[in-house]
Amino acid sequence: MKKIISAIHHSYPQIYKGLLFAIAISAIVLIFPKQGKFKYEFQNMKGKPWYHDDLIAPFDFAINKTKEELANEKAEVLKSAKPYFKFNNAVVKVKKIELLKDFETNWDNKRNKTLKENTYAVAKNILDSIYNKGIIEPADVIDHKAPDFSIYVLNNNVAEERELRSFYTINSAFAYMQQQLNVNAQATDIKFISSLLENAMAHSIIYDKETTDKILKQAIDDIAPSRDIILKDQSIISKGEIVDAKKYQVLESLKAEYDGQSVGAGSYLLILFGQIIIITVCLSVLIAFLAFFRKDVFDDNAKITFILILIILQVLMAKLAANSASFSIYILPFCILPIIIRSFFDTRVALFVHLVTVLIISFMAPNRFEFTFIQLLGGMVAIFSIVNMRNRSQIFISSTVIFLTYSISFIGITIIQEGGSDIITWFDFAWFGVSATLTLFSYPLIFVCEKIFGFTSDVSLLELSDTNGKLLRELASRAPGTFQHSLQVANLAEEAIYNIGGNALLVRTGALFHDIGKMEMPMYFIENQANGINPHDDLSFDDSAAIIIGHVIKGIEIAKKNNLPESIIDFIRTHHGTSLTTYFYRSFQKEFPEEIINEAKFHYPGPIPFSKETAVLMMADSVEAASRSLKKYDVESIDTLVEGIITTQIAQNQFVNADITFKDINTLKKIFKKKLMNVYHIRVEYPR
Repeated sequence: MKKIISAIHHSYPQIYKGLLFAIAISAIVLIFPKQGKFKYEFQNMKGKPWYHDDLIAPFDFAINKTKEELANEKAEVLKSAKPYFKFNNAVVKVKKIELLKDFETNWDNKRNKTLKENTYAVAKNILDSIYNKGIIEPADVIDHKAPDFSIYVLNNNVAEERELRSFYTINSAFAYMQQQLNVNAQATDIKFISSLLENAMAHSIIYDKETTDKILKQAIDDIAPSRDIILKDQSIISKGEIVDAKKYQVLESLKAEYDGQSVGAGSYLLILFGQIIIITVCLSVLIAFLAFFRKDVFDDNAKITFILILIILQVLMAKLAANSASFSIYILPFCILPIIIRSFFDTRVALFVHLVTVLIISFMAPNRFEFTFIQLLGGMVAIFSIVNMRNRSQIFISSTVIFLTYSISFIGITIIQEGGSDIITWFDFAWFGVSATLTLFSYPLIFVCEKIFGFTSDVSLLELSDTNGKLLRELASRAPGTFQHSLQVANLAEEAIYNIGGNALLVRTGALFHDIGKMEMPMYFIENQANGINPHDDLSFDDSAAIIIGHVIKGIEIAKKNNLPESIIDFIRTHHGTSLTTYFYRSFQKEFPEEIINEAKFHYPGPIPFSKETAVLMMADSVEAASRSLKKYDVESIDTLVEGIITTQIAQNQFVNADITFKDINTLKKIFKKKLMNVYHIRVEYPR
């Protein structure tokens, strides 16, 4: 049992990777739609021969109308639509009552009774005649319409179609009133009833926008989305036959039918099995790439977890778009993935992760080839645009380049598929614009990923390497000699790593912080001793060695207290490796030749460098520090110094864990020699 537990314990990283791999596959399969997919890609075949086998209809399906046909039918409905108005009985009733009331109130009863009766009768007849035709309310829907334009009038839930000329307007009603009063001038008091009739007139035919919109919407909804039917076993297209517009629409209809069909239990299991195979192959290729070419990423379970989580989130994002008919899949910012990956890894990892993700998502995209082509190009330029992300403006530049790449690629594909650009609308580019704009959110997402997974991006390294930062200002104030030494080491290490390939910004930042532990006791380090007093003169050799070695531990404590990233703390841990404090060790030997020496007291605790970057810093630190003690600065002394220090470090196995070659080391030696000669203004002696 103990052997089993021990084996599990030692194999934990591999077991974790296996579980993580299985969980990622399961999550993506769960997200994937379980409908069958049409197996033919034909979007770029319009006007070209059908190069697949003869296609026979596997079931009955309707031929969907094209977007243009539906748009034309909708336009025809809108053009022929008639607005609805309501006959307002309440207004008519109120106005008639008001006429009678005003008449009785204002008529002088001392006047002739017959004149009163005649006058009221004329007024009532005129008002009845006007309201029987109706006074129509002005509305935008009837402005500038011809007199024979028809509308519907609702009266007691009964719709009657009438022409505009069959109604009065307020002006024509007044004109009619005046005409009738003139006809009855002898038997009535025209002046008296004229003002009363004017007050009794109001719009009785009112525009009913709610009913108009409701009827119009219903008419649009009633537009049939399809025309004609293809029966099962009917020939759709034969091999070699030209894919014209008609055939293309039949193929589109068959594809839509496939994508929307529900499947039976047997088919469901087969589709599920196929999806497991596809996703397993894609993720296996990614894992294999990391195992063979980026072993540092493969060995780090946190990094594998981070990459797989981002892939799953991208697939989930694509699924949400696939389920929505309100927006295009191109609105989604898929290029966020390579930007975030590139912020923490190299361009190869970013490109490969993006490639695998796009291939997986393409099985959910409406036009697989078009989607894959556009997204791969967009991801590539996104990676190229942030190869060295040194400031925030690069995110904006990247967003602009992504939009241009999307747009140009889309135009090219559309011209190939449609034989022209007439079908392209500005609305198509709106999706790309939104997607490119959403890419800007990669900047805050990078910050979130840093905090969650403990990674360090180039932007964070830039902020940390600012010498006006709090911690570096404190180092410059308390240990000015150490600060100057750190600056020189940073310059040496940055130039060196740039020439052999590595993260120059990481090395520079690590170099600036590698000696911050010396702030605790700055005067015990020679570069800070300006007055000639050396505190080590009053200490034993082993105590002095302990103080010198202690600056590594102190540095780690200070770094953690100030929340420096682990990637920077690694430079503090490893910049002396397990090397020996040679001066104090030799001095102890000389002073006490008979005494057995505990070498552990004079060795740094390690660990030794584990990467190119940490190895380069160790070399640069040792070379720069030793160069300050040279009595004579010339080509020979610097050459001897650099060769001796680096050879000793190799002999002490300080670089056995770092992925650095002898060719790299030879290149580094040349760079260190050249840089040191420049620092000390040494002229190279040319042969005569």
